Amino acid sequence: MKDDVRLTPNLLLQGYASGIFPMAESRDDPEVFWVDPRMRGVLPLDGFHMSRSLARAMRRSDWILRLDNDFEGVVDGCADRIDTWINPEIRELYKALHDRNQAHSIEVWEGSQLVGGVYGVVLKGAFFGESMFSRRTNASKMALAAAVDHLRRTGFVLFDTQFLTTHLASLGAVEITRDTYHARLERALDVHTADFNSVPVGTLYDVVQRITQTS
Repeated sequence: MKDDVRLTPNLLLQGYASGIFPMAESRDDPEVFWVDPRMRGVLPLDGFHMSRSLARAMRRSDWILRLDNDFEGVVDGCADRIDTWINPEIRELYKALHDRNQAHSIEVWEGSQLVGGVYGVVLKGAFFGESMFSRRTNASKMALAAAVDHLRRTGFVLFDTQFLTTHLASLGAVEITRDTYHARLERALDVHTADFNSVPVGTLYDVVQRITQTS
């Protein structure tokens, strides 16, 4: 961390609560810096775009959804690419938050193999999505659909995606200004009833049914 300030789990949560998040330039860069984008990506929990092809694939799939079965495996899957902002310090910090029940993963399994997932930090009614990965076609989309469904069912009101990518936009994510984001974050931090562990995640078929019935 710049200025020799050691980044701790508590400091990390303080950063999220104030609207910023940490990144590293690469996996080999030991320095971590705070990011405060002028425009922020969010995924409305009532606005997930479920394409017909994705819905069909999820209904027919025998893949299994799990929560927090292999959190570190999800983080490692997200870091397993040429360019990544997840360095060893960040990996250990999120593991520490996971051990405190403040970071979670939504996973897609094909038998005994982890094939996709998304992970993020929870704070009151906000979920700060960090990254996702896929080792099979549509696996990350399915994980994201399951995350949206699960967060909505467990009382969350904000799904922060940090940045807006073409991939996320195709699934319903939008871009809002920093001021708008801070207003939504403030409302989310007033929510004290959200509980990520309050219900099971269910099946991919369950997720499709719930999303298509409410969209």
